[in-house]
Amino acid sequence: MTADSITEREPSLGAVAARGAAVTLAGQAVKFGIQFGGIIVLARLLSPEAFGLVAMVTAVVGVGEVLRDFGLSSAAVQAKSLTPGQRSNLFWINSAIGAALSVGVVLCAPLIAGLYGEPRLEAVARVLAVTFLLNGLTTQFRANMTRQLKFGKLAVADIVAQACGLGVGIGMALGGAGYWAIVGQQVAQAVLTLALTAVLGRWAPGCPQRREEMRGLLSFGWNLMGTQLLQYTSKNIDSVIVGHQFGATSLGYYNRAGQIVNGPLNQLNVPASTVALPILSRLQDDRPRYRNFILRGQTALMSLVVAVFLFLSALAEPFVEILLGTEWLASVDIFRLIAIGAAFQGASYATYWVFTSKGLTRSMLRYAVVARTISIALLFGGAWFGVTGVAAAYALGIAITWPLGLYWTSRISDAPVWEMFTNGLRTLAVYTAAAVVAYLAARSLSNPIAEVGVGAAAMAGAAAVMAILIPRYRADLIAMREIGGLVKRRL
Repeated sequence: MTADSITEREPSLGAVAARGAAVTLAGQAVKFGIQFGGIIVLARLLSPEAFGLVAMVTAVVGVGEVLRDFGLSSAAVQAKSLTPGQRSNLFWINSAIGAALSVGVVLCAPLIAGLYGEPRLEAVARVLAVTFLLNGLTTQFRANMTRQLKFGKLAVADIVAQACGLGVGIGMALGGAGYWAIVGQQVAQAVLTLALTAVLGRWAPGCPQRREEMRGLLSFGWNLMGTQLLQYTSKNIDSVIVGHQFGATSLGYYNRAGQIVNGPLNQLNVPASTVALPILSRLQDDRPRYRNFILRGQTALMSLVVAVFLFLSALAEPFVEILLGTEWLASVDIFRLIAIGAAFQGASYATYWVFTSKGLTRSMLRYAVVARTISIALLFGGAWFGVTGVAAAYALGIAITWPLGLYWTSRISDAPVWEMFTNGLRTLAVYTAAAVVAYLAARSLSNPIAEVGVGAAAMAGAAAVMAILIPRYRADLIAMREIGGLVKRRL
C-alpha cells in the first residue's frame, strides 16, 4: 500500500496530512536553524554558569507550563466536536491557570533560590513568572489553529517570535547583560507568540458559558496533564539534581548538551505530532486506515530521529567542538549519552500518539506513574556517579520505558503494537551498526569538520549496504521515499 492509499475513502484527508506535514516541516526547519544558530552564538557570548543559573530556575518552574496547559490544548484538538462556547471556556480556564501560576512563582521565588543556595535566582524566577500568564493566554489560540489545520500560519507565528526573541537575547548578551540575556529572550518570545497567534488565528474568545458541557474535555485534560507532569518531572529532575549537587557551571555543561540534542528532537517531534494527532483522532474508529497511518508515520519519524541522534552520539566530540567551541568539551560524554536517549525517545512517540488519539489518557496516566517512577529512581542512582552518571541514567530510563509503553498499549487498544515494536527494533539495530561504522571511520582524524564529513559518508555507506542485505529495511526506505514524495508535492 502506497502513502496515497490513505485517501481511498476520504480523498482530502491524505492531502491535508501531506500539506500539513510539508508546511510544518518547512517551518520547523527554519525554527531549527534559528534555534541552533542561537545555541552557537550565545554559547560564545555567555559562560556555562549563565546557562546553569537560568536552567536552575526553569527546571523547577517549568513544571508550571504543564499545569498551565492542563492538557486542554490536546483536548481541544482531539475532540470530535467543539462548540464556540466550549472553546471560549477552555481559553478562560487556561488563562486563569496561567495567572495563578504567575502569582505562585513570584511568591515562591525565595524558596527556589534557597533550594540551590543561590540568591540571584530569586529575581530570575520573578521575571520568568510572567511567561506563565502569557503562555496561558496563548494556549487556545494555538490549539484552535491546530484544530483548523492552519499549520502555515502557526509556523509563521513560531518563526517570527523565535527569531525576534533570539535577537533580544543576543542584543542583551552583547550589552553585557549576562544571564539576563537568556531571561529576556524567553520573555520576548512569549510576548510575540501571544500577539501573533491571536492575530493570525482570526478567532476571539467569547464570555465564559456556564451551560456548556465541559466534563469530558476536563477529564481528558486532567489525565493528560497528570501524565505530562510525570513526564516533565522525570525529564527535568536531572537538571535539579545536577544543579543542587554539582553547581551552576556543571549544570551549564549539562544544559547545553541537552539543548543541542533536545532542540532538534523537538523540532522533529512537534511537527510530526501536530500533523499526526488530528488525523489519527479522525481515524480512531477506522482500524485498517488507522493502522496504515500510524505505521507509516512511525517509520518515517523514527528512521529520521534514530539516524540523526545515533550519528550525533558517534561523533559527539567534533560536534561539540564545532557548535560550542573547545571550552565546552567537558560536555562531550554528557552529549553522547543524551543523544542515545533521544534515539529511544524517537521510538516511543508513536505510543504517545496511540494513547492521545484514542482518548486513553486515564490509562496513559497509570502507565506514566510506573514508567516515570522507574526513570526518576534511575536518575537519583546515577547521581552517585557524577554528572555523567545522571546522563547515563537518563538514557537508560528512556530505553527501558519504550517497550513498557508498547506492552501497556497492547493491553488497552487495538493498535498494531507488535509491528510498532519490530519496526522500532529494526530501525535501532540498523542505525546502531551504521553509527559504529561512522565512529570507527572518523576516530583517527584530528580535524573536527573532517571527522563529521568522513563519519557521515561512512554511516550513509553502511546504511546503503544494509538496505541491500535486509529486505525489510529496504521496504522502510521505499515507504519513506513515497511519503517524502507526497509531502514534496505539497511544498
